[in-house]
Amino acid sequence: MISRRRFLQTSATGALMLAGARCGVAGETKADPVTGAAVLVDLTRCIGCRACENACRIRAGFPGLPSATIGYGAGDGKLTFQTRTFVDKTHPTPVKRQCMHCLEPACASVCPVAALEKTAAGPVVYHENVCIGCRYCLLACPFTVPKYEWDNALTPRVAKCDFCADRQTAGQSPACVAACPTGTLKFGRRGELLQEAKARLGSQPHRYTALYGEEIVAGTSWIYLADAPLEELGFPKDLPKESLPNLTWKVISKLPFVVIGMGLLLGFVVRWRTREQHS
Repeated sequence: MISRRRFLQTSATGALMLAGARCGVAGETKADPVTGAAVLVDLTRCIGCRACENACRIRAGFPGLPSATIGYGAGDGKLTFQTRTFVDKTHPTPVKRQCMHCLEPACASVCPVAALEKTAAGPVVYHENVCIGCRYCLLACPFTVPKYEWDNALTPRVAKCDFCADRQTAGQSPACVAACPTGTLKFGRRGELLQEAKARLGSQPHRYTALYGEEIVAGTSWIYLADAPLEELGFPKDLPKESLPNLTWKVISKLPFVVIGMGLLLGFVVRWRTREQHS
């Protein structure tokens, strides 16, 4: 049976661990919401050609799409370990899907070994050499983006779009942007792209009806302009405007006090019952 002193020691240790967890969250790198890299996706210009998908696969070191499927084929229809982006054609308008590269990513905040990192330039990158395969990132992502290498039993990895961080470092745009033949994708600074998106939305209300990515979960590096209601295009509904790491901290920051309070309460109960037994 655990002693009262041992219980209180354990409670205090747990409280300190939870308090220390906040230090890790607070110390994470954040991309500048104005100058950080971003992509504006104008869905009214997308023709569903899948050139972006093909370029992404080649850049990631996987075989390109068979020539017969490039164009208006249905495609894989989902993100997988090898498919880090795809053109979703299950909605009225084709929608390019990939990691949204949140300004304050939940996946990075829950990773216990910093295998996922938000860089100052904007990309959320993955360090497979330190990944322990806990898969917390899969559960944390509000857009269900990270995918696990289930068929690799020895050294399974996590995969997702890394925003072509290496190409950005070399002064190049992401591979998908460079391959787009219609100008659907525009790479640049987030603040400038948001201004352009709002200008298009305001000047052409008959063409554009929705803007996505400015405020959702504190903002994302991929911004969408659409000509249809967002709920009809498969975007997650009911996500908060506040970042998920901040919302999580509002809960866990109270746990140390709850744990210590429960420890003191149970200690009092044990002491009271002991006195009753000896009286």
